[in-house]
Amino acid sequence: MLNEIRRVQATADLLFSEYEVEAALDEMARQINTSLVDRDPLILCAMNGGVVTAGKLLTRLTIPLTIDAINASRYQNQTLGGSIEWILKPGAALRDKTVLIIDDILDEGLTLQAIHQYCFEQGASAVYSAVLIDKILGYEKPIKADFVGLQVENRYLFGYGMDYKGYLRNAAGIYACKKEYNSFDSE
Repeated sequence: MLNEIRRVQATADLLFSEYEVEAALDEMARQINTSLVDRDPLILCAMNGGVVTAGKLLTRLTIPLTIDAINASRYQNQTLGGSIEWILKPGAALRDKTVLIIDDILDEGLTLQAIHQYCFEQGASAVYSAVLIDKILGYEKPIKADFVGLQVENRYLFGYGMDYKGYLRNAAGIYACKKEYNSFDSE
């Protein structure tokens, strides 16, 4: 497995440098600080992919907020998504709260839509979402993110929380795998 990971990393295309990603995070934080200034949001970090984006955004947010986590996964460290598996639900009460879901990528939108719906089912008064990457698929997704850092073409990505088979989330930049490492056309 490690040899495959090294090959993927060595041959990947750099789409956005660390500097470009950090600039996008600065702009996202500015928009969130302005939009949610008096909302006292509960931040829900969508695990595991959203951990880097959430961590980077949290230090830039100047508004009062609380933090929790949620984990609904379609991938389970695979490269092909399946049905949604609820791994972790937040411990904090969502009733009458403004919730901001932070995730790494808005791909097909199924996972984010499920988390969004869950928050409303738990009584949230408002639900927003922030994603570092919005993947351009060429068709309408079931949900749109309120705050988006960067948009990218439809390729299999890793870095800044996004993974390749559970690895490479810690890459400092956004990378796209070469076609031979994609097991399908859409992540």
